[in-house]
Amino acid sequence: MKKERQKIVKQKGVSYAKWGYLFLIPFFTVYIIFSLIPLISTFYNSFFENYMSGLKRIGPNFIGFENYKSILNADLLQYMNNTLIMWLMGFIPQIGVALLLAVWFSDLRLRLRATGVFKTIIYMPNLIMAAAFSMLFFTLFSDSGPVNNILMGMGALGEPFRFLSSVWATRGLIAGMNFLMWFGNTTIVLMAAIMGIDGALLEAAAIDGASPWKVFSKVIIPSIRPILIYVIITSMIGGIQMFDIPQIFTKGAGSPDRQSMTLIMYLNNHLFSKNYGMGGALSVILFIISAILSVLVFASMNKDMVKRKGGK
Repeated sequence: MKKERQKIVKQKGVSYAKWGYLFLIPFFTVYIIFSLIPLISTFYNSFFENYMSGLKRIGPNFIGFENYKSILNADLLQYMNNTLIMWLMGFIPQIGVALLLAVWFSDLRLRLRATGVFKTIIYMPNLIMAAAFSMLFFTLFSDSGPVNNILMGMGALGEPFRFLSSVWATRGLIAGMNFLMWFGNTTIVLMAAIMGIDGALLEAAAIDGASPWKVFSKVIIPSIRPILIYVIITSMIGGIQMFDIPQIFTKGAGSPDRQSMTLIMYLNNHLFSKNYGMGGALSVILFIISAILSVLVFASMNKDMVKRKGGK
């Protein structure tokens, strides 16, 4: 009797595995069409000579790694240096301000009022299009813009300062726009991490008489280390992909003297000139760099999780 009942139960049982695979089909279909096939095509085209010379199409001719050699022998290091400098100029104040605001907003002892309003305000720049930011700053800091007029009216300047002709002024403005756009998002992420800390740790530190700096450096920072690493690495990947703000702000020229030209702007120039071989090679290089950074963040977070499990 028991065996018969078991057989009946097995026959009536519903297998949900096939439905799971069925619901995954749309995701894999979209991924293959819009991600995997373009990725394979990019790798394929990077090994070919394929560009326009006037009205004549040259190629596609297989040339192996010549496109990669040409890019590495060009000004790639300069554009990498430009991208790194502007990312650091924007990210260092971004992470500092975000950490400070995250600690303030998550500290119940301060009893801050209207924190929801403040969170909304600091996150709002993230919703503004980069094109709008770029055009606004271009207007504000032009030779005859409001900033120069105010400084001259105050007597701080005798003549207009050419912000857009100064290397460090241009880089600083681009970094400032990136800071304004992303510090709110970073604040929300870090605040969520801090709110996830066990309150017993903070209470124990307060009972032991730890100063606010000790609590911050010895309790908060180690506790949010995985999220902090995630923020840093994803910001680095975003820095590599910096394009819209400097592209619009400098009208695609990377002025002055290509000192604000980023890697993606360099890639865009190849795609605009329809040099698909060089564009594909540069895309592959950027893909490899991003993949290495992604592996680093995964390894760092996984290592931290293994240590925690081992401690328990």
